[in-house]
Amino acid sequence: MPTSDGPSRFPVFVAPSHGNHQRCPGYVPGRVAPVRSPPPAKAPPPPPLKPGGPPRQQQTAPSLSEDNQRWALAQSRQQRKNTIICCGVSLGAFLLTLILVFSLKSGNVLDENCPDHNPSLSSWNPGHQPEKGVVVKKGHLFRLESSATFHSLTIKSGGRVVFGDNADGSKNVTLRTHHILIEDGGALHIGSPKCRYRSRATIALMGRADDKAVPEVPGLGRKFIGVLGGGTLELHGTERVSWSLLTRSIPASGLASGGYAFQKNFSRGINLRVVDQDTAAVLFSERYDTHDSHNDSRRLTQLLRSLPAGRIVTLAVGDSAVKSFLFETKKAFEEVLGSKFAYDLKYRQAWALVAVVGGGNASCSEDVREHENLNTGGRALARRSFTTVDGVDFSVTAYSEWKNGYPIMGFQVDAEDQVVLNLQDEVRQTWQPGDDIVVASTDYSMHQAEEFTLLPCPQCTSRQVRIQGKPQYNHVGEIIDGVDMRAEVALLSRNILIYGEMENSCHGNMCQFYSHSTFGGHIKILNNFSSVHLSHVELKNMGQQGEKGRYPLHFHMCGDVDQKGGYRDPTYVDGLSIHHSFSRCLTIHATNGLLVKNTIGYDTLGHCFFLEDGIEQRNTLYHNLGLLTRPGTLLPTDRNETLCTTIKDKVYNGYTPSPSTECKAVSTFWIANPNNNLISNAAAGSQDAGIWFVFHSSSTGDSHGLVPETKAELTPLGIFYNNRVHSNFKAGLFIDKGVKTTNASAADPREYLCLDNSARFRPHQNADPGHPRVAAVIDNLISFKNNDLGAWIRGGDIVIQNSGFADNGVGLSFASDGSYPKDEGSSQEVRQSLFVGESQNRGTNGGQNKYWGIGGIDGKMRTLPRNRTFPIRGFQIYDGPVRLTRSTFRGFIPTPERYTSAVGFNLKNTWQLTPRNNLSQLTFHPTVVLRAFFGRPGQWFEDNDLDGDKNSIFHDVDGSVTGYRDTYIGRPDNFLIQHPTCVKLPLWNGMTCSGRYSQVYIQTQGAPSLSLSIIRDEYPDAPLVLRGINSQGAVSQQYQPILMMSKSYTLHWNGPAPREVVLSLINFDKDDWALVGLCYPSDTTFQIMADIYDRQKNTFDDIVDYGTVSSLAQLEKKPLERKYFFDQSAGVLWLYLRARHGRDGHSYCSAKGCERVKVMATTSSKQTCNCTTKAYPKYSKTPSAVVPMPPLNAQPCKDCGAQQFVFSSEPWTSYLQTQVKSLSPKEQQRGDNMSFITVNEVTVSFSQPGFFLVSVDACSGKVTKKTSFAKMDAKMEQYLKTGIPKRSMVLMATRGQPVGLVDLAPHLVSFGMAKSADLHGKDSLALWGFLGGSSPPSWVSLRVGQEDDVLGLQERYLPLGLEIYGCLPPAAQKRKDLELLKKATQLQ
Repeated sequence: MPTSDGPSRFPVFVAPSHGNHQRCPGYVPGRVAPVRSPPPAKAPPPPPLKPGGPPRQQQTAPSLSEDNQRWALAQSRQQRKNTIICCGVSLGAFLLTLILVFSLKSGNVLDENCPDHNPSLSSWNPGHQPEKGVVVKKGHLFRLESSATFHSLTIKSGGRVVFGDNADGSKNVTLRTHHILIEDGGALHIGSPKCRYRSRATIALMGRADDKAVPEVPGLGRKFIGVLGGGTLELHGTERVSWSLLTRSIPASGLASGGYAFQKNFSRGINLRVVDQDTAAVLFSERYDTHDSHNDSRRLTQLLRSLPAGRIVTLAVGDSAVKSFLFETKKAFEEVLGSKFAYDLKYRQAWALVAVVGGGNASCSEDVREHENLNTGGRALARRSFTTVDGVDFSVTAYSEWKNGYPIMGFQVDAEDQVVLNLQDEVRQTWQPGDDIVVASTDYSMHQAEEFTLLPCPQCTSRQVRIQGKPQYNHVGEIIDGVDMRAEVALLSRNILIYGEMENSCHGNMCQFYSHSTFGGHIKILNNFSSVHLSHVELKNMGQQGEKGRYPLHFHMCGDVDQKGGYRDPTYVDGLSIHHSFSRCLTIHATNGLLVKNTIGYDTLGHCFFLEDGIEQRNTLYHNLGLLTRPGTLLPTDRNETLCTTIKDKVYNGYTPSPSTECKAVSTFWIANPNNNLISNAAAGSQDAGIWFVFHSSSTGDSHGLVPETKAELTPLGIFYNNRVHSNFKAGLFIDKGVKTTNASAADPREYLCLDNSARFRPHQNADPGHPRVAAVIDNLISFKNNDLGAWIRGGDIVIQNSGFADNGVGLSFASDGSYPKDEGSSQEVRQSLFVGESQNRGTNGGQNKYWGIGGIDGKMRTLPRNRTFPIRGFQIYDGPVRLTRSTFRGFIPTPERYTSAVGFNLKNTWQLTPRNNLSQLTFHPTVVLRAFFGRPGQWFEDNDLDGDKNSIFHDVDGSVTGYRDTYIGRPDNFLIQHPTCVKLPLWNGMTCSGRYSQVYIQTQGAPSLSLSIIRDEYPDAPLVLRGINSQGAVSQQYQPILMMSKSYTLHWNGPAPREVVLSLINFDKDDWALVGLCYPSDTTFQIMADIYDRQKNTFDDIVDYGTVSSLAQLEKKPLERKYFFDQSAGVLWLYLRARHGRDGHSYCSAKGCERVKVMATTSSKQTCNCTTKAYPKYSKTPSAVVPMPPLNAQPCKDCGAQQFVFSSEPWTSYLQTQVKSLSPKEQQRGDNMSFITVNEVTVSFSQPGFFLVSVDACSGKVTKKTSFAKMDAKMEQYLKTGIPKRSMVLMATRGQPVGLVDLAPHLVSFGMAKSADLHGKDSLALWGFLGGSSPPSWVSLRVGQEDDVLGLQERYLPLGLEIYGCLPPAAQKRKDLELLKKATQLQ
């Protein structure tokens, strides 16, 4: 970067000799001087002036009394000074020229972008001085050439330390110290953005928590790197792919067969295993006692002679095998397996063999060891390596020995040190052998994340790496059921490492909670720094648990750190690896405009990416990955149940916290203000939530008082696009709740900053409730394998679109802002999304997954959320109003143990529901058995009789759910909403009815514990009894029944009538009405009025008193007038509830406000007010339908379901949806007659026995050929060789028992198979192959069926248009994530 605004031929760190620019001592390029008020008295010095700006000019007004002599003397001195300066500058230029010349001659070309090439730097080799505190200050410009140890290092007043580097990256510089302090023009450089550090640089931070001999630095503590005002920290390691995605699934053990291991003592004779050469599965296991049984030897001979060529055979002798070892058997070993040792086997001799049937001696690996004194002096070991038909390497090992008098034998079939990971990105140049990686869990438990070390892999492609060891768990590497479940794979290693030196044992006050030390290092950046940019740096063992403000990387109250704050080069963090840390990953504290991208946070305690005080805004988190986020101690929200109830030092008077409501919120991304941008991040495993938006009602912590009111609840959401959340215990995405912003007291004993349920997200323009609402858009969210909830979102307006949910306990649940009158009504909408109940990702039993049982469309064993009996739901209706439209459901199949439904309701719901929950244009895959479910008494539902349970309802707008357009689905025992022509849905425990429906919000005063019984006059024997949603004993109570409009009802109590009842019209459209009769004692007098409540102004308008009429008949003749009739004989007060104004949008109330009727009753009676026996049959009516029941839809739903097939974390990539359904003879015997191939929902069936092939252009996705063959003959052989276009995806299915299946095998190699498969005895086949290209794509696969192991329907999603196919990249591919990143960082 030039030191002036114009071009320069000199190195960046050297000013040109003819220049007149002046610099302050600590000048570092990159920052514009911020325009801000002077710092307070205790603040650090202000940053240096804007680089490239005009020089400072110190102007002094001339003195009028100055005489000419003094002026002449000054002029003379100035001339001499100028002469000296000129000479100095000339000499400097000459020396600089010499340096450049010698540098060019020696081959070390100075690079102006490299900080260590600055000629003004002095070589520095300070050595190891562990007791010395080193200060680098003005005039000290050092290039650190070798490792060093200090007690501390302070860089200030223009001092500079640059780590030395060399071209081949062979340097290894380690700096050990207790702390590094950078301030007041000081600078620390390791590389630069344009000259990345190539060698190995390490900063080790020393210290123990209990070492009081090392004093704390105020505001920074101990064991740190601190950047204060005017300080510069520039760390730039070698640029590397930070994290990628698997593109091929890795099974547990590395083998789809699961691997095999067996060991036993005293297993006399020949122990033999037969292994499938194509799959590594052990097909046969037997022991032949050839020592004692001639018959066993004969059986062994028969087996060997019957095995097909190519099969793998392995044996190991236990004890002895020779006494009855027949000659014919020995001969079979020689002829079939190529053994040389079988003929000469001796008594108790150890023998191990691995061989291939028909492979001769060249394929045989065998070993023998002599027996002597009950020992063999070692192990007879035989091992051979093989490759499956899908290209997975594996080894077969056999061993035999005598040891300490015991005969030991065993076998192992595994992929140890041979597992290759296929990745989305090219990593060959940046991921090196010896590097450490982590593969994320793709199951419910985050603890299935696994670390590996990379091994050399000469045969790997640029998108492959080989790992040491083998995986314990399955890790998905594909799109499953339309949802991108590919595991994240992150590189943990970097060539710049900053770490905390740790003790082997625990010390300090955290040992009561952790068995290891949690006092790591930390980096803290404070305000007014000059320049901070960190890229591709590894932070390990960082953070200090229990210490406030001591995090691996902490931007502490820095204010605006982008161009708005005066930084010409906005501050960023890029490509960091923060792992095995002890308190968070990265903290953004009262800091705005920070860019954090490509950064990994792995295995930390407490919230990982943490926005602290609720005032942090405009920060952008792009393509970051967080996983294995464990509980911590620092805040209540960091704690699990045990920590929550144990840590009580900040509660009032020994109060015991409630874990479920105050704690248990630890999250990978903790976002305390909605005005931040999250783009393409992954939250891949947290104790509680992946991404949690929490709302501070006021600024908290150190920011308290800086911003009196954050208005976070009203602030519009920043950009939320293309984020993925999975393997979280509580929820993938959580938008709800606030934190307590007051200290513990007698009035509220809870701890400061514990969770609080008072916040409701309701974004408005300018965070002003008087302005229009602004929809918060959640776009392209991928949520899977979250144990409880895929997403829980409270508030409005909120839109979720283009999102995929799979394998969550509950896929998605909305909650309203609240209830009337607090919530004026808002919009919650889901569109163009996919919900999968139980996918083909069956998980792995283990890794802290608690539940394992039958499920899914195949009825196989799988991991389960919550419990084996937990009722899985795709879309959960809690209250509303919600709109669910243009979405697809698949994979919801109940089992004998649990209900699994596409649409369901909140369990044990006391809350209200609205009939404005609108569902439309939905598609249900054939794998959806239960489209909706209203619960049944039993486990999880209990009695299923709470107020919300009884009022469960939704609106089937177009009939895409039930087949009946414009109908409402509710419970069959709720007679307030039905009529005689409703259609019962017994499997759902529901029924669908036509009509118009609204809510009446009934508030009572003076009768706190009453139950309300509501009877529709048409069904007097079927009352609906509501308990009320407030706790028993509350001063007031509220009930929220749903009523069919244009009907009459009576209301009864189980005690004395309340003295005051307010009936509010909720979701009433203009002219909607209901006639209601309230039960009162006959001596009651009334004052009844109507009004309109304006909740914004908290005022009541249009107050009108009700008059009386003498009969119900008169009242019914005047429905538009505000009249009432009290039938004293029956004790029923009749009046109309009628909406006189229209509603806007999704508001609960009319545009003028909430229309209400208030009844104030005066009576001396204390009798129970249940008038049922007097009111009926007097007021009974014949049931009827106001709106006729529509006919069943005759036409399929048009434009229904989500438009896209795949919901991927790379939405710019197109995919081909493929299904292959082969038909085996066994399936035909069972009555199945379907065989077909489907491409993007276009199905081509075939009914003749033989082979069926479909070719698809891999670039465009267009089907190019469809061909069938009755048998594998010369015609089909020629077609396979020449008839399929290059660059084709090849799909193949079979029907019946295909003739010539074995002859097909060699031809499949040209479609990407690793070798010719053994198809002897196979009944069916499904192929996904590729023709063209030097190496096959990772999705190439061959699946075969045999006897009862049928294939069934096989589905795969194949990426289109990849360059590895030979496709030309699109001319101008638009990536929305990059466009949004530019927008977020204002770089458009």
